[in-house]
Amino acid sequence: MIVSVIDREGKSHELPAKPGQVLMRVLRDADMGLKAECDGCCACATCHIYVDNDWYGKLDAPADEEQDMLDEAFDVQENSRLSCQITLTEETDGLKVVIAPDWD
Repeated sequence: MIVSVIDREGKSHELPAKPGQVLMRVLRDADMGLKAECDGCCACATCHIYVDNDWYGKLDAPADEEQDMLDEAFDVQENSRLSCQITLTEETDGLKVVIAPDWD
């Protein structure tokens, strides 16, 4: 399966992934610029991404914990998610995301 990613410089990438992987780990392993400081514990929002509008509704809705962390993030949009909270499945093959701007 593939995840399509636009990095912070606007460059497009197609990253291989497997069902069951957490999106944050796929992005971090590919050096997409995510800090992911809490290592996926939903405690920092440094893995903030924007999910393509065509894909957003196909994902499970964000839990309250994720929504609370997004309230602390910068440049939040309606399609913002934390990549540590998205587990990839066969149904997410082709998922399109954009890496949110860095906080620094």
